[in-house]
Amino acid sequence: MAYLVKITSRAERDLSNLYREINAVYSKTALKWYRGLKSAIVSLEEKPDRCPITRKMGQLRHLLYGSNPNVYRVIYRVLHTQKCVEVLHIRHGARRKP
Repeated sequence: MAYLVKITSRAERDLSNLYREINAVYSKTALKWYRGLKSAIVSLEEKPDRCPITRKMGQLRHLLYGSNPNVYRVIYRVLHTQKCVEVLHIRHGARRKP
């Protein structure tokens, strides 16, 4: 059964900032990468538990997208009773842990 993927306002802001940072408006390669990231996020509707639990925040999981040095972490939580995946934050993998 598919889960509903909800993107919080913070994660929307993260996506918007990332779109500008990578110059997706002017670069076909960047736009393709950005669309791949969004597709990876939507894919959480199927098997949302496939990604590992974050170390410090036991209720949260993280999806890694990209390849070194451009790996991004999509931090999310799975609400099983509501059949919902809530995307909380999207950040560059090299940033300090929250």
